[in-house]
Amino acid sequence: MLAEGIVLRGSENIVELLKPYLPENGASQRRVQAMLGEVLATEGYFSPVFEFSNEDGTTALYVAPGPRTTVSNVDMRIDGPIEEPRRSMLRNGWPLPIGSAFRQAAWNDAKLQILSDLLAVEHAGARLVDSLAEIDTETQRADVRVHYDAGPRYRFGELQVEGLQRYPEDLVSRYNRGFREGDSYREDLLRAFQSTLLTTPYFASAEVALDLAQSEDDGEGFATAPVRVSVRERPAHRFGVGVGVSSNTGARVEANYHTPNLLNKAWVLDGGLRIEQKKQTLYSDVFLPPDETGRRHGVGLMVEATDIEGLKTDRYAFGAQTVLQRGNLEQRLSLNWERERREPDGAMATTNSALVPNVMWTWRQVDNPLDPRDGVVWQAQMGGGSKALASDQDFLRLQGRWQQYFPIGRLDTVALRAELGVTLADLRKNIPQDYLFRTGGTGSVRGYSYQSLGVTEGSATVGGRYMGVLSAEATHWFNETWGVAAFVDAGEAADNVEDLNLAVGYGLGARWKSPAGPIGLDLAYGQRTSSWQIHFALAIPF
Repeated sequence: MLAEGIVLRGSENIVELLKPYLPENGASQRRVQAMLGEVLATEGYFSPVFEFSNEDGTTALYVAPGPRTTVSNVDMRIDGPIEEPRRSMLRNGWPLPIGSAFRQAAWNDAKLQILSDLLAVEHAGARLVDSLAEIDTETQRADVRVHYDAGPRYRFGELQVEGLQRYPEDLVSRYNRGFREGDSYREDLLRAFQSTLLTTPYFASAEVALDLAQSEDDGEGFATAPVRVSVRERPAHRFGVGVGVSSNTGARVEANYHTPNLLNKAWVLDGGLRIEQKKQTLYSDVFLPPDETGRRHGVGLMVEATDIEGLKTDRYAFGAQTVLQRGNLEQRLSLNWERERREPDGAMATTNSALVPNVMWTWRQVDNPLDPRDGVVWQAQMGGGSKALASDQDFLRLQGRWQQYFPIGRLDTVALRAELGVTLADLRKNIPQDYLFRTGGTGSVRGYSYQSLGVTEGSATVGGRYMGVLSAEATHWFNETWGVAAFVDAGEAADNVEDLNLAVGYGLGARWKSPAGPIGLDLAYGQRTSSWQIHFALAIPF
């Protein structure tokens, strides 16, 4: 407890509060009392007692904080055209009620909270006019008064966009799905619009605000103000190269090209070549801006070669998709055609084709998309092919996935995951591997090699018609950056339900919260193979 030559005495919570504020060695007793008295006053102790003594040549200071001041009266005044139910709600929601301890931080937060509540809905020009806290140190009572001016009620006016060079103004308005001109002002709708613009491929920065200086009284008790949108466009072209390594597909090199304005039509083009030890991919995708309903359409093509668990595949594919986001729910409709040549070690090579319409729904409700601690993600998809429509086999593929996060304490997390899949068909013959199931590896069943759990054909592992995976992981964080995880995974892919004998893997891993989200390094033991596997993913762009 020694700090600058003074030992503090008193209750443990008071000593811990005051220790960081002890003045430098040699300060007078009067200065020490004044400085520590100010600290105690911010916590509601306005009548402390300080006693200095000498203990074997060391100065000891006993601090008795005295009784704590409490709020005895609240006088809140709100001027402006506020309907009575809301005015009463604001008064009843005052965060520093009668009987509560008066603390300076709580007093400041309470004033700001009511102002924030006013600014959030309709009253975009609200302000705190005056505030006063009268402290009676003899009776330990605090009388507080606050005065707000809510200002007029506002409606959204027209969008006024600044900073556009390559794109038309209607590109910005297409991303506004929350409000229309004439709607009552709500701050959360502006923030959501701004966040949406920042996630687009077009803008490096975006600021959205109501322009109160240009507001006009509409004669109906409201003021209408334009919505000013200031944006800065992303570069028209971006080239990138990188190297990386994954425990699933090995070392890789990659080159890619991106432009958000293909043919000067705000079409987004992404293309590239990725060469990995077990997979090589050449791809190109074009995405259009959202239409009037908010849907985004896109087309793409891909050429890919793989050599995984004794199965070599060469395939080329092209397709189209449309994506619609409504709140937490994303719907993705697609139509893909692919032709695949598969060559299992020790078995006959075959060539398969499929034209597959597919629908996928994803529902997310998590606290942080990059680093979730609390929430749930559901995903379900359905697709299939028919011999009558350019496919070599009739089949229907169904797949579902659930992942839930539970916060434990201040930092720790438990994550549970389950995944089920089935391809309904008489035989898996003539169905491309994309529409069958293999599992194992990072993100699936740790303790086993990537896609090593499936059906044996020759000496290779190929996809089966059924799949099931379960996983549980608990992560303890030592601080905001580093943590350790313990996990258990189980899964299998097979041609028949009765053959789904789940392979179990378990182990420990290190976690690092990088700017892009947590990165893991896991050491897992596969119970079926009695072997250890290291699982990780690391990429270094340059």
